[in-house]
Amino acid sequence: MPKWKKGRNRECGCMGGEQNGREWSAEQVIKSLNEKELELYLYSLHKLAENNLESNRQMMTELYNLRGFNYKAAEEMLQNPELKFAMIILDFANFKSINEFCGRSAGDDLLKCVADALRVQKKKRAHVVLSHVRADVFAILTPYEKKSDLVDMVKEIDEQIASFQIAYKVLPAFGICVAESYTTPVSLMKDCATMALNTIKGKFYAKYAFFDDKMRDQMMLNKMIENDIIGALEENQLAVFVQPKVDMRNGRIIGGEALVRWLHPERGTVSPAQFLPVLEQNGLIIDVDVYVWTKVFEMIGRRLEEGKHVVPVSINISRSHVFDRDFRKRLVGLAAQYHVPPEYVFLELTESGFSEQEDVMYENMKFLKEYGFTLSMDDFGTGYSTMTMLKNQPVDEIKIDRGFILDIRNSRSQTIMRHTIQMLHELDVSIIVEGVEEKEQQDFLLDCGCRRAQGFLYYQPMPAAEFECLLDQKENKISF
Repeated sequence: MPKWKKGRNRECGCMGGEQNGREWSAEQVIKSLNEKELELYLYSLHKLAENNLESNRQMMTELYNLRGFNYKAAEEMLQNPELKFAMIILDFANFKSINEFCGRSAGDDLLKCVADALRVQKKKRAHVVLSHVRADVFAILTPYEKKSDLVDMVKEIDEQIASFQIAYKVLPAFGICVAESYTTPVSLMKDCATMALNTIKGKFYAKYAFFDDKMRDQMMLNKMIENDIIGALEENQLAVFVQPKVDMRNGRIIGGEALVRWLHPERGTVSPAQFLPVLEQNGLIIDVDVYVWTKVFEMIGRRLEEGKHVVPVSINISRSHVFDRDFRKRLVGLAAQYHVPPEYVFLELTESGFSEQEDVMYENMKFLKEYGFTLSMDDFGTGYSTMTMLKNQPVDEIKIDRGFILDIRNSRSQTIMRHTIQMLHELDVSIIVEGVEEKEQQDFLLDCGCRRAQGFLYYQPMPAAEFECLLDQKENKISF
């Protein structure tokens, strides 16, 4: 047998290995085998899938679990290299609600119905492998000739599920990934099909989606972000930018918002819209937040020590910090470490930050407010429960979302904006409007009694060093 060490491919979790210190993909390993070795490899896959069969099947549905499925699916593909294969992942958008409103037994019966629908397809064609992956997620490996064959299969399964009698609207969704070759790793196909599924899950108008080149590019970008972000933090590839906040009456800077930009050595500037959502999903956003916080506290502390003009700078608190018990200690610790009075740092939170473990976040915000930090609600007006959040949150400042002023010429928009500002004034909450780009917007806001804004009419986000230069100009040296 070839002298490689069996292991896990770091990118897709498939069987891979190393030879002479170089990592091998599953495809390279398989292609390196001669006929006898490949036969032995296939036999080992077969035995792994078939041995202890019951332990490799889900008890409720009698379908393969994920481990058995991975082995059996790989075996089918390798034994039939002349066939084209595809992976279909089925998931429900609302299964938790089904269990809650209809009862667990009804939910279990629905899962059995799905399993029966999949078995119908298996009887129609050879080389199909089925799996009850977990909870309400199922997987199908199937040969096909045309993509329309896969669409027909999905429609037939959906129709059989729709015939199940249950007092709740069932919303199954299907993600489909076509294998590039018979050596395509099963786990990679599953990830790709799942990514396709997530683009339409919960949408009434779409039942299925194929994994395509756009999704592949996004997946590669996500992998790059996950792989490179730690190095980026260590090598200072992340740059802190600041967008000034101004007094619209005179244009003077009265604050700033700290933002982050990734200056990747190979890809150039990576947009926050690309990497922040990925980091929020895997929890690494906490490390990025702390990195930005540290830079802001260091900047303000240094300027105070040098006797330079200082204005409050706001930092973002991602909702991931709800689950981080130490995040408020970090903020207090940074204030002490850099000798920064907390009133110079505003904490910006979005409504979504309170959507999970609400009591914990309220407790943390109350603690930080009592310590002296200023609390700011970002993107005001974009959430479904904004008024409730405004009533309950201990906030000092409201940042009105730019969507309120995009069509400020519209009389209805003007009415909403005018009364919103009046309401916030009566609640004795400071107001700042985001996204001011036109003088007409500025004039309307001033007429409504709002004087603070942030937007391209005044400044775009700039490197922190440039922001400091602006503060050093004499005309900006005013008290906050």
